[in-house]
Amino acid sequence: MAEALRVGIAGLGTVGASVARVLRDKAAELTRQCGREVVVSAVSARDPKRDRGVDLGAAKWFDDPVRMAQTAEIDVFVELIGGDEGPSHSSVKAALEAGRHVVTANKALLAKHGVALAETAENKGVLLNYEAAVAGGIPVIKTMREAMAGNSVTRVFGILNGTCNYILTRMEAEGLSFDDCLKDAQRLGYAEADPTFDIEGHDTAHKLSILTSLAFGTRIAANDIYMEGISNISQADIRAAGDLGYRIKLLGVAQRTESGIEQRVHPTMVPTASVIAQVHGVTNAVAIETDILGELLLSGPGAGGNATASAVVGDIADIAKSRPGFQHGPVFGLPAKELRPYKKAQMRSHAGGYFIRLTVHDRIGVFAAIAKRMADNEISLESIVQHAAGPDTALQKTVILVTHETTEAAVRKAVDGITRDDHLTDKPQVIRIERAE
Repeated sequence: MAEALRVGIAGLGTVGASVARVLRDKAAELTRQCGREVVVSAVSARDPKRDRGVDLGAAKWFDDPVRMAQTAEIDVFVELIGGDEGPSHSSVKAALEAGRHVVTANKALLAKHGVALAETAENKGVLLNYEAAVAGGIPVIKTMREAMAGNSVTRVFGILNGTCNYILTRMEAEGLSFDDCLKDAQRLGYAEADPTFDIEGHDTAHKLSILTSLAFGTRIAANDIYMEGISNISQADIRAAGDLGYRIKLLGVAQRTESGIEQRVHPTMVPTASVIAQVHGVTNAVAIETDILGELLLSGPGAGGNATASAVVGDIADIAKSRPGFQHGPVFGLPAKELRPYKKAQMRSHAGGYFIRLTVHDRIGVFAAIAKRMADNEISLESIVQHAAGPDTALQKTVILVTHETTEAAVRKAVDGITRDDHLTDKPQVIRIERAE
């Protein structure tokens, strides 16, 4: 039997402790599967005295993860610290430069430094595995990197943040407000005390930028993603979507267009009969559209200690199964030096259907003025619904418009015109309608 694979874990929070526990509890099974033992020989975290529910007494303790990466007798450095700078970046870089394999769950780190780290890994002939960085326990990275040879991806999209999906699911199912659902998500541990990173789309954007690089062979461009969060989604939007046969989801979407690669994160209406509309709660889902395979949908637990630990252990096991002299594949599907510069598509030229909710003064001529603004911008309407804005708003009406395919530029110009006409009593709501099978 080959020598044991020695693992060093940096970061012993929920995920790190879960990884250590799985490696201990599944030791015999992993040995049979990998043909060698997998042992935790070094660890690093802030507090050596904290009880993490797993015995780490046999592992050498390091206060400094960078020192562990450089000097510990390990074959694999597992980074579970978090953050895109500081010790997470320094330690991963040090481990790769020392010729050690790296496993990370850190999407922020990869979104900012992924291409440079990939180039270092490829130059050193070691693996940089990151299955847990996108969609938790769903094996989407392995699928895109290894199982789709010959396929050309045309679009990848999905529900990539469990916190947002949980909130939108509760809003629809129980008629609760966004604020009430957010407070409940925080109480249950699904949302952080400061939930901005999740609810405003940043977490989804980081994950999407990684999928975009894998899908289209471009350099990661997390800062070039059009982004909207879900904090402005109201019960009025949820109810109107349901009445029209749609469900609102926060989607990350990347697709190839004539003008470049389009990356966007925003609330989206998807048909209630579509598969992705049936993804509820904290579950994640990723759809990949290709020329050969067609559409593949992967769904499963997207966060949490066990789901993320499962992906991390899977990456460690892949390394354990490799042997000296084995030629590792590129980190992002193509060699880092061959990844093309990212060419951003113009979002204003994005074409599709749109849901527009307008709260307007209840007076003569408003409806005709709205219709004229739409016609002036060559926007064809699929449906128009008008009803009272609420029991205490007798002087207001809500107008719901659903457009046929048009451009975002046309929709924004029309809505801006309606706003200047002084017909609105509240901010307009515009939500894209996404084609989803």
